[in-house]
Amino acid sequence: MNDQSAAVQIAPISPVFGAEVHGVDLADGIDDQTFETVHRAWLEHGVLAFRGQTALTAEAQVEFARRLGPLHAHPAAPAEHENAAVFVIRTHRDSSISNGNGWHSDVSCDEEPPSATMLQVQLLPDGGGGDTLFADMEAAYATLPPATRERLCTLSAVHASAHVYPGRYADRGADEVAVDTPSAIHPVVRTHPETGRRSLFVNPSFTVAITGMERSESDTLLADLHEHCTRPEFQIRHRWEPHDVLLWDNRRVQHFAIWDYWPHERSGHRVTVQGTRPFFDPGGIEPDESPIRVSIGRLA
Repeated sequence: MNDQSAAVQIAPISPVFGAEVHGVDLADGIDDQTFETVHRAWLEHGVLAFRGQTALTAEAQVEFARRLGPLHAHPAAPAEHENAAVFVIRTHRDSSISNGNGWHSDVSCDEEPPSATMLQVQLLPDGGGGDTLFADMEAAYATLPPATRERLCTLSAVHASAHVYPGRYADRGADEVAVDTPSAIHPVVRTHPETGRRSLFVNPSFTVAITGMERSESDTLLADLHEHCTRPEFQIRHRWEPHDVLLWDNRRVQHFAIWDYWPHERSGHRVTVQGTRPFFDPGGIEPDESPIRVSIGRLA
């Protein structure tokens, strides 16, 4: 392949995070220099939206994802694609409303949660809908008062899935008895292993408790954090167009797949990349001073 990187255009979606990528068709494959351009943009912006794509084969999607690292296997979703690395995203009239409809970082209940998620939606719902929201946890961390950040950096939280996965894929014939329901303890503030930047790492779908706290205190703190993390200032919204590809960094962002298109169907192919165990580095990078300082409830 010829060098394609000169044609790549990165257009930020907001001043906070997220960018659109133009001038590259992932279905054709990309050279190493172009991949490095995309990789740097992904680390900088957290979410990349590849517009104007053609339909990706499963093999092309898997090949691209493997360049980011070894692939991650979902612990509970049934295998529905002939390529075991592809997780079929599908919501229809018989799906449960919990099927992706909530803020989360993909499979944060794993000991080593996914670093990256790559999704192409093949079937869009009739009449529109099915947008995906993203929230930037680096911005959520950066806008907290310094004393609050210092406190949160000392805390860990339990991420569980026993309340999520049994029954979630029943409409696909999943055996509830055989479903794996992993649980792990992760730092409330994690350090990004590639950029060194800090972000909040809790989400309402999987995070169930702060370790070492009474239940009432833990519930109150998590409720305050979840409310803070999903403030509109930290969000972008992706309105899907045919064959769009999204690539997002689960170490930095949460997302919410909006189910506002019942009884129509939305489906696509998702591939996730294996991450490392979340950690907090006390010598990591503190955020630049933000003009926004948020003080809510017991986060003050």
